[in-house]
Order: sequence, then structure tokens, then C-alpha cells
Amino acid sequence: MAEYKHPEVLVSTEWAAEHLNDSKVRFVEVDVDTTAYAQGHIPGAVGWNWQTQLQDNVRRDLIEKQALEELLGKSGISNDTTILLYGDNNNWFAAYALWQLKYYGHKDVRLIDGGRKKWVAEKRTLTTEPAKVTPATYHASEPDESIRAYKDDVLATISKKKGVQLVDVRSVDEFTGKVIAPPGMSETAQRGGHVPGAANVPWSQAANEDGTFKSADALKQLYGGKGVDGNGEVIAYCRIGERSSHTWFALKYLLGFSNVRNYDGSWTEYGNLVGAPIEKQV
Repeated sequence: MAEYKHPEVLVSTEWAAEHLNDSKVRFVEVDVDTTAYAQGHIPGAVGWNWQTQLQDNVRRDLIEKQALEELLGKSGISNDTTILLYGDNNNWFAAYALWQLKYYGHKDVRLIDGGRKKWVAEKRTLTTEPAKVTPATYHASEPDESIRAYKDDVLATISKKKGVQLVDVRSVDEFTGKVIAPPGMSETAQRGGHVPGAANVPWSQAANEDGTFKSADALKQLYGGKGVDGNGEVIAYCRIGERSSHTWFALKYLLGFSNVRNYDGSWTEYGNLVGAPIEKQV
């Protein structure tokens, strides 16, 4: 992992296994399938439900600072805890949780490379026993807006008020407008297509077959081939901000782009905006 710009934010399954009993480390599982944790998880890991615990249950937004403090405190996490995140689907929502933790200023949070898929494939220990947690006190920082983009930032790129590289990390069918959302997904929009000027680099292309991230050279070729080189501001988006968190992680930490933001409003917001221009390729 030394080839990455910030290899410290990614740990191997071997490293994770060696720190199962480290009192300074808290494992956290965040899955697309919210039932997966109960079926078996890494010993000592707590499970976070992305639908009920990482999103505001009344308005469509991230949880507020106080809610995050309560979640982390109940999870036995204090400000100096090392958080190891992992999950199914190549760390899809684990990356979303990491982005949100960085938004509120947690210093030491990392992904387990390969996530749940690699851990299970290697036949490492799983348990259905709930984690033993001693509640802690947590104090979050004010939001770091430098890593979050909003609809006005995206609209400004279209009007050429800002020189920004837009990266749409959804599937090709979503990008072209053939479909509005993947099958079975409830969050949707009125229109299909993409933000004008956006490059399409599906998030899953950043991962190897075993769920680990591709090498730095492969990532440079992947994004550079679509004109996403980090020379200026980059904004990544998807449907609700989870897949784009995975891409944000790769661009910011693995490739070291200095100014990359995640537009978590993504297509469910933009695709419903009155008067917002779109492009389709169907």
C-alpha cells in the first residue's frame, strides 16, 4: 500500500486480524444489506445501519453533529479511538461512513481493504455475538465543508463560474439515462441522465475482484483516461452519495488529489431540480 499517497487510511485484513483485541481500536461494520451484521461479523465489531443511523430520519440529510456524537459514544468510541470500517459490496457504505466521520473531524479512521468480502473469503473468524461496548464520551468538530459539495456548487460548474472536474460514478446505464436507479432501489429521481460535462467512471471499476482497491498506477490510468487528473477541484456524485464516497476516498487518499469533494445530494437531488439542465445518451 506504500504506493498510495496516504496508505495509512487503508489496512489489510491481516493487520485488522492482528488488532482484534486492541483496546484502542473499534471495528465498525456498515453494509448495504442491513441484515448482514446479525448474520455474522468480525468479533468486537459494532454494526451501524446506514438508513437509520447515518441519515437524518426526518429530512434528507446527514445526521447532525449531536447525533453523531451520540452514535460514537454508544459505540464505545472516543476522540482518540482508531476506527476500522468495513462492509459488504466492496466497502460501499463503509466509505460513506468514513466520509461522514471525516466531515465531523475524526482523526484516525481507516478502511479494511477488501471489506467483508475478503474477510469471509479468507475464512476469518465471524461471530453473531453482540460486541461488548463500554460507552464513551465523544466531541465532534464542526463540519469540514471542504470535502462536501452542494447543488449550487454543481450548478456553478455548468455555468462555467468554476473550473471543476465532475465525476459521475454511477453505472453506465444510469449515466446515459437508460435507467434512473438500480433495480430495487427506492431513492430515485424524476429524470434520468447526468450533469452536463460530467465524466462517467463507475465506482466499482476502482476495485479488484477480491474487493480491494486497485493499485495507484491503475487508478491513475482509470481516472486520468476520463480526464480526471486532480488538476483543480473535483466533485464526485452518484445517486445518494454512498458510491461517490468510495470514489472520493480513492481520489483523495489513494491518489492524493488536493481538492476533491463528495456531492451527497447526488442524482436524487439533482435529477429532481426544476430547471436544472441534464444530458442523456439513449
